[in-house]
Amino acid sequence: MNYAKHIICSAVVMVLFGSEAFCGKTSVESLLPKEPVKGWTLIDGPQVYTERTLFEHINGQAELFLKYGFLQSAFGIYQEEGKAENQIEVDIYDMGNVLQAFGAFSRFRGEDRPMGIGLDSYLDDRSALFYKGRYFVMLYAAEPNPSMLIEFSLHLSENIKDPSPPPKEIGCFPRKGLRPGSIRYFPEGLLGHQFLGKGFEGGYIEEKVQAELKVKDKPEEKVEAEEKPSYLFLAMFENPQSAGKAFKAYREQVSKKGRLNSFRPDRFKGEEPYRGRVIVLRQGSYVLGAVGFEKEKNAEDLLEEFVRNVRTIR
Repeated sequence: MNYAKHIICSAVVMVLFGSEAFCGKTSVESLLPKEPVKGWTLIDGPQVYTERTLFEHINGQAELFLKYGFLQSAFGIYQEEGKAENQIEVDIYDMGNVLQAFGAFSRFRGEDRPMGIGLDSYLDDRSALFYKGRYFVMLYAAEPNPSMLIEFSLHLSENIKDPSPPPKEIGCFPRKGLRPGSIRYFPEGLLGHQFLGKGFEGGYIEEKVQAELKVKDKPEEKVEAEEKPSYLFLAMFENPQSAGKAFKAYREQVSKKGRLNSFRPDRFKGEEPYRGRVIVLRQGSYVLGAVGFEKEKNAEDLLEEFVRNVRTIR
């Protein structure tokens, strides 16, 4: 083989190795079928957006997606045959991995209304969300049509072959008192603290407290006290040293801006001005804790279980 032929063959091999077909990677636009449901046809798209062009499609939300590791997306509009008013818009976002796909999903899910599709999902009259593997999928119907949104979602989910399981950290949160659908992942600034970096938070409902209502002639009447938000959080770091630095920064902030009640090398208790009581500890490459609980024993019991669960994932 002469030199020129060798160069040509090498170039062909490089093209093959770099192609999605050779590598087995699914192109995001191929996940939008022409006719996902009988009688519904793709009338616009697929339109593909990248990190550079996403602002053209969702200007107000593009920055959020980029923070979560967005790579590219495909958008299409489907219409029911003979019914121009019945349209469903579909966005499929390639977020790079399942953690980032869950993160985006967790930020858009307003409450717990699952439809049993993908790794987790949400459904209301006009919109449906789910994530599966590295993909986060959003659907919007021009007219209320939850049954059709479910059919679309099922078909789209079947097209996604990524078998990745959900992030293992989700399973660490104790179930007792956990608000359904409240676990969220943040790529930075967990709990609003930049030093905590990336991690998870989950909202909890404490045991209901009865408060006496002092009403003239009816001193026996009682009402339920208003529930205040309380959280468990799990900040993730590359190594124990980085976790130690974040733990120290958190302790110093509580000491300066709130009140530090007690501390040990890997644990402290205190109060923050706006969030209330905090119990924070370091566990390997994690910093985790309880924030805003009215009853310290509730927080301690949940933290004990939380720590046990965290120890099993590394």
